[in-house]
Amino acid sequence: MSTRARPTGRRAGGDDGSAPVVAILMTDVEPAVRLNAALEALGMATVTISPMDDVRGDLRRVRPAVLVLTGALLDTATVALVRQLLWDNVAVIGFTDVSDPQLLERLRDIGYAETWPKPVPLDDVVDSIRRRLERLRLASETGLVGESAAIREVLVKIEQIAPVTSTVLIEGESGTGKELVARAVHRLSPRRGKPFIAVNVGALPETLLESELFGHEKGAFTGAAERRLGRFELADTGTLFLDEIGEIPSATQVKLLRVLEEREVTRVGSGQSIPVDVRVVAATNRPLREHVEDGGFRADLFYRLNVLSVYLPPLRERREDIPLLVRTFVTEFSALHDREFHGISGEALELLVEYPWPGNVRELRNLVESMVVLAHGREIGADDIPRAIRERGGRRLLPVPVGPLVQGSERAQGRELEFIVRSLVELKLQVEELRRRIDLEQRPVAPAGWVQEAHPAVPMAGLTEIMPGHGYGLVRGIEPRDATPPATVITLGPGMTMAEIERVAIKAALRDTGGNRRKAADLLGIGERTLYRKLREYEGEEGLEGFLPEDEA
Repeated sequence: MSTRARPTGRRAGGDDGSAPVVAILMTDVEPAVRLNAALEALGMATVTISPMDDVRGDLRRVRPAVLVLTGALLDTATVALVRQLLWDNVAVIGFTDVSDPQLLERLRDIGYAETWPKPVPLDDVVDSIRRRLERLRLASETGLVGESAAIREVLVKIEQIAPVTSTVLIEGESGTGKELVARAVHRLSPRRGKPFIAVNVGALPETLLESELFGHEKGAFTGAAERRLGRFELADTGTLFLDEIGEIPSATQVKLLRVLEEREVTRVGSGQSIPVDVRVVAATNRPLREHVEDGGFRADLFYRLNVLSVYLPPLRERREDIPLLVRTFVTEFSALHDREFHGISGEALELLVEYPWPGNVRELRNLVESMVVLAHGREIGADDIPRAIRERGGRRLLPVPVGPLVQGSERAQGRELEFIVRSLVELKLQVEELRRRIDLEQRPVAPAGWVQEAHPAVPMAGLTEIMPGHGYGLVRGIEPRDATPPATVITLGPGMTMAEIERVAIKAALRDTGGNRRKAADLLGIGERTLYRKLREYEGEEGLEGFLPEDEA
């Protein structure tokens, strides 16, 4: 008996503060039931859905954070569903019948977040789902997008340091999201309901900086027509974010250190100390320790700020997050500018992945907005990428050491020699890349008389990740949200009987129609009762889990 959707009444990580939901598709009933029981025993909200039901409708109603597919991972309808859920930020976990590296790679390409071979280690799967839900919660609260190890480390660090009141130093290049981290620390702390005041100290002139931070009394200086509260007083009981702290002048560094030590501020033009209860989070876009060694920043202030530290890696150090960021920004700007998204070609996405992004996430975000607006009504291709990115991102030249003769010579022969050496290196890289592509795309040929399982006509289509195994060399494009799924292909071997062909055709039709027997019968040109009888004959065969009549399942 198939199990219908059993919503728990709690939404997936809901805006209403409800618990996230784990949806389990009952294609393979035994592991699905075991997993559901284990998750419910831990108090997690779960929903079980039969493949015979309206799967998409049930998922829209319950809005899961995680979907577990227990079988038929490469069916056309399943592949289309996984692609759709990528746009909805739903993590899809799949249970495979075999542990084959090529199969696992293919599933990752489609968009599966995790795959587990059967029999699945239940405790490990449950622990993985628990940790994934925790990461999804943190990502939702922080606004940091990414699945790389670097971003996971940042999220863990934020959760660890948020509950305490110690000062925090955030280091990272411009555009990496330092203010997002500062706001996340505040939002996850006991001070979440108190003020969060952000000030870019590097943008303030030295003459006004002390007044902005500590306030001033009326008449303290020319133009001080009235008393003004400083940022420390405004942030009392809350969090003060000091951006670009490395640009603060030496005289102000001394006063800032005193405020941090004494927890008191003195307004400009006043001799009275005012107690403040403020947690300071500072950020810098250059290594502050090096600034201390250069003599541009006080060592004692550095140590006072660097009680807890967070390092935000540049985008070039987490290139695997670029497709996910692109998808996130496309969703945002398509809605903002009312522009329909028609996809990004693999060549264009590869250029984005290979570009070093000196402006980091901010630069990528601005570029995606421009592409969404200017490429309205068509797929975004390589020609839509700015020339500077195409030329810099598409070339993977290695530094080539040359002798002093070439280095010091301005003659044409020296330049020609360097050009030849660089060309040979580039040619070697291209040959290695071509060899890797051939190895990845080769598939075993079906022997005579053997029927290959039905599979999507375009395997790995819709890839939004970087192909593993070779840095970031091979990248597939991003398809639009409602892309038409590929038709199912049946591979027929020599010597097949009509009964075998009929069986494979019925399986393919059921998969294309999501298990709807009436639609499958119409597609095959047979009666529904005939199809029902055939399914009873196929009972127990692999690939028909969830498609058999309910009284025979």
